Amino acid sequence: MSYLILIISLVGIVFGAEFLVAGSVSVARRYKVSDFVIGAAIVGIGTSMPELVVSFFGALKGNADVAIGNVVGSNIFNVLGILGLTAICFPIAIDRKNMTFEIPFCIGVSVILTLLALNFFNGTPATIGRVDGIILLLLFVGYMWYSFARDKQNTTDEAPAETKEPILALWVALLKIVGGLALLITSCDFFVDNAIVIAKSWGVSDAIISLTLIACGTSLPELAASVAAACKKNTQLALGNIVGSNIFNILLILGVSSQVMPLVSADITIVDYAVMIAAAAFPLLFGFKGKIDRVGGLLMVASFVLYTWYLLMGQ
Repeated sequence: MSYLILIISLVGIVFGAEFLVAGSVSVARRYKVSDFVIGAAIVGIGTSMPELVVSFFGALKGNADVAIGNVVGSNIFNVLGILGLTAICFPIAIDRKNMTFEIPFCIGVSVILTLLALNFFNGTPATIGRVDGIILLLLFVGYMWYSFARDKQNTTDEAPAETKEPILALWVALLKIVGGLALLITSCDFFVDNAIVIAKSWGVSDAIISLTLIACGTSLPELAASVAAACKKNTQLALGNIVGSNIFNILLILGVSSQVMPLVSADITIVDYAVMIAAAAFPLLFGFKGKIDRVGGLLMVASFVLYTWYLLMGQ
């Protein structure tokens, strides 16, 4: 029965995110927001809702390994798995604006998370407290403000790409946003409960569960959105979706989750955080070439396979 509920929950997550993203993108198009910002600030936050709900419920139930591991694992899978697969399908262009702010900012917040999680500043092992969470939330507010302010200044430099999808009526878009969010919340709650039950029956630890099964499951909306955008040759939206999702995962999700209760996790290791930081740096590395080509995509996917093998072998 748990397996059936898990499958139904995953379907609910995907459809909930699809409704939420469709409504959000329609609203963004109505107000002429650029493609990268649609991906980073609108689609990114929409596809990160499963991670938000999973980590929130993980914290609410006192399971910090799920809350933190879900974010760390999702960020690794988003870049190495999803961006890698997307680049294999269609090379992803990286422009100078991405190289000067969004990608370095994503690397920076990944480093900040690592320092906070290991409590580099006060020496307490592996705790993200409420004060740490407030710092993350303030960075999130600053990031959102700067993204939209900068986009408003650059509207003449980057016009939104043409799209065949009609702009929805405002009430329809808002209905999709609210309905998608409700479906996500319900589906993710069932998904967390049953994924943990199944994995525990196999003798798998919470840390491995969250870094693999839950992280990949909640990243399905990012996968669908990025591949669909790349197939339409809108690689800026695909890149923005991944970079934005990773930023939101750290700043918004852990910022909110740590307000429920301090997040203490001894099972998410320095290796996991190091892989997350390295993954965030991959787009910057390839950005000097101006794009992530198919060879780069294969290298990223191979890196994700090796990391997953390392986790399973260490179980």
